[in-house]
Amino acid sequence: MPAVTADTMTLPRVFVDPQAKPRRVKQIINAPQGYEGEGFPVRRAFAGIAQADLDPFIHMDQMGEVEYAPGEPKGTPWHPHRGFETFTYLMDGQFLHQDSHGGGGKILEGGTQYMTAGDGILHIETPPEDLVMSGGMFHGVQLWINLPKAKKRIEPAYQDLQGQDSAMVSTADGGALIRVLAGSVGDYKGPGISHTPITITHVTVSPGARAEIPWRSDFNALVYVLAGRGAVGPDSHPVRTGQMAVLVEGDTVVLQADLAQDAHMPNLEVFLIGGQPIREQVIQYGPFVMNTKEEIIQAMEDYQKGRFGHIPVNAIMPHTSR
Repeated sequence: MPAVTADTMTLPRVFVDPQAKPRRVKQIINAPQGYEGEGFPVRRAFAGIAQADLDPFIHMDQMGEVEYAPGEPKGTPWHPHRGFETFTYLMDGQFLHQDSHGGGGKILEGGTQYMTAGDGILHIETPPEDLVMSGGMFHGVQLWINLPKAKKRIEPAYQDLQGQDSAMVSTADGGALIRVLAGSVGDYKGPGISHTPITITHVTVSPGARAEIPWRSDFNALVYVLAGRGAVGPDSHPVRTGQMAVLVEGDTVVLQADLAQDAHMPNLEVFLIGGQPIREQVIQYGPFVMNTKEEIIQAMEDYQKGRFGHIPVNAIMPHTSR
């Protein structure tokens, strides 16, 4: 990690207004560890944060970083979703995706998949057979993005966005690389279509460098440390791998990388995200995210009655070495 990089001195730059107000830190949490799907390790990045501070986001897992032995890589079996969008970003490893509405593809290192579950979808995410057999490094992020009530039942869709599709820019002094995976930073736009106004970035800050990144004042701002050590905010609150910082009130995000980093991960790696709050009631039950309990019950009934579509005849299935 990271899979996609560039010479920051040759990239376009983003600048901040000298009068801009840096966002202060409201909260820093340690993401607890758990397991997902068929048993791959995750960190629950939103644990302990109020939904009002996360809105429009619902759930986020850091998947890995884990070095699999041959036969160990795991994914998820076929499962349903309704009422939101999933955004999966891979830094190491590969995933195959297939769904009940004809979407499918292979997420390569540095790439993303953006799936609108909308009215209801069945899908699978699993490592390809050759990766299961060989083993290797796996590291990624999955983010759930809420849909407003008016769009919760829209037609499902799938977007296959590879690493070269992302916009890459640098901070004013070239000390940080910003990969714009979705939405925009300043005048630079990432790929894909979102039904909720958001910005998703992966920022690499060089040791000792300070990055000031323009940020929409009507968006929330969440800083998750994928790897490394540094500080966040104008008061330089220390952060490290596996911590999430909630930032409030301002027009810029300030990141600072420690001069000394771990040998295996030389930079501060940050997943910086934000979006326009929807400010609607959220009821989540497993893979369904709706506005009322009645809508959750309806989602469960529709899934049980096959109204989310059907697993294709040529369906991908989890590969095992046994």
